[in-house]
Amino acid sequence: MDTKLLELLVCPVTKGPLQYNRETQELISRSARLAYPVRDGIPVLLENEARPLTDAELEA
Repeated sequence: MDTKLLELLVCPVTKGPLQYNRETQELISRSARLAYPVRDGIPVLLENEARPLTDAELEA
């Protein structure tokens, strides 16, 4: 994931910052408690495509 692109992207729900997780290929929104998938290098920033984060994932 390009770092310049990551600086421009925000969570579509909260407009907060996103963190990239290389292992899961997801963009994490801690404030919305959602993980958005990155498919073929393209972020899918749709709320209905995101998966909810567990409490354990948020603490890590």
